[in-house]
Amino acid sequence: MTQQLTLDIAVEETVTQSASEIDLAVSVLQAHDGDAVAAIRSLLEDADFLRDQLFIASSLMSKGIGRGWKPQYERV
Repeated sequence: MTQQLTLDIAVEETVTQSASEIDLAVSVLQAHDGDAVAAIRSLLEDADFLRDQLFIASSLMSKGIGRGWKPQYERV
C-alpha cells in the first residue's frame, strides 16, 4: 500500500456527537467510498505493516528498557 489511510473523524462543536461516539468503522468505509472489500484489504495491510514495525522495534529494544516486557503479535 503506497498511500496512508486518512480518516475524517473531526467533529464540529455544534454537532451533538462526542468524539468518543465516533464510529471508526463507518469512517473507514467512508474513506473507501463504501467499498467494504477495499476497506478490509487496507486494514489488513495496515495490521501487517504494524506487526513488522513491532517486530523490528522489539528486536532493537534492549530488555532493560522494557523491563522484561515482550510484545504480543496477535490478540490473545
